[in-house]
Amino acid sequence: MNGKNEPHRAGVAKLMTTIRTTCAICGDVELTPIELTLELTAMSGTGTYVFACPECGDQQRRPANHRVVSILLATGVAYDVRDERGPITESEIADFATDLDRADWAEQLG
Repeated sequence: MNGKNEPHRAGVAKLMTTIRTTCAICGDVELTPIELTLELTAMSGTGTYVFACPECGDQQRRPANHRVVSILLATGVAYDVRDERGPITESEIADFATDLDRADWAEQLG
């Protein structure tokens, strides 16, 4: 699943939120929500946030735990959901087919 969320911009009249993070080259930098993108990992509640340093322009990637994800989403940072599980393998399909052949497969759903 790969979805995009354009942040709600109706509240732009509110004070502009400043997000402080660290550039590997320049140190502490301040960004606005539109200067970051959040890449969420499907089903985990965590991810990575990406930004270009406003000082040097270097592209930065930082891990985002549950707390950071919550804060970034609350400030209106745009996000993209990444599903990195990969395609279903032939082995997984064979296991699924075998499980369906069992008489009690419906009870196993719960």
